[in-house]
Amino acid sequence: MDLRGKVVVVTGASSGIGRDAVRALARRGAALMAVARRESLLRSLAESCRADSARCDYLCGDLSSREFAEHVVDETVRRLGRIDVLVNNAGMPLHKQIYHTSAEDAARVMNVNFMSCVWTTFAAIPHMLKGGGGAIVNVSSFSALVAPPRETLYAASKAAMEAFTKGLWNDLHGAGIHVGLVRPGAIDTEIWDKQAEPVAFRGKKAPASIVTDAILEVLEKGRREITVPRRDPGLVSARVLGGVAPGLLLAGMRRFDPVPTSVLDAARERARRGRRLGELD
Repeated sequence: MDLRGKVVVVTGASSGIGRDAVRALARRGAALMAVARRESLLRSLAESCRADSARCDYLCGDLSSREFAEHVVDETVRRLGRIDVLVNNAGMPLHKQIYHTSAEDAARVMNVNFMSCVWTTFAAIPHMLKGGGGAIVNVSSFSALVAPPRETLYAASKAAMEAFTKGLWNDLHGAGIHVGLVRPGAIDTEIWDKQAEPVAFRGKKAPASIVTDAILEVLEKGRREITVPRRDPGLVSARVLGGVAPGLLLAGMRRFDPVPTSVLDAARERARRGRRLGELD
């Protein structure tokens, strides 16, 4: 795909991967609709991108709402005439002991990380069919393949996104709509500052630009699936161990980030008092 003049929607665009991707797409001459919750950041992003692409706009709202997610696509078509590319990048972290996690937490994570992707995709497909084709890029996470400690709900939401994406490879065959999956490992964004509980990971974090490069590769070279950083020793070894020695991988993760005895004792006490998960009083 030649991106010049194409209309591209990028969700989760106010910071990190999304913001970097919007800038890169603008430099390629695409018309942009940047989507996120923080209006001041979206406004500054759109203004800075207009030096490269005159048609850069934004929509501010919460993608955990189906109404807003579908509105994003319809409003993009209304303002910019069509939609050629959808980049589903919006996501929220949830790093918590499972004993501190509620069913409401699960619903929120699934709505933001997975259902928003479904809602925008379902809204975009008819417009792409009418326009003769398009492309959808879903930004997942390596945790969809190897779930880290305290990331159960986040990993589940990204695994759902991955299965959804791979299903679309078959279901959209012949429609002229290319669907790609980008699977980042640890990326240096503000998501690390938004965790609900302390994170044990102290490894190297790659820049957001490597995810942007992968998104562009999906669009410009027709790739279906890319994991970044490429050939990262930690990601490669985790994937191999998960396949050939899953017990060894689990033992390593438990040693790296064990469940404190105090957390488990407190959970047992709440259970004796009839509390559900997440009811911490």
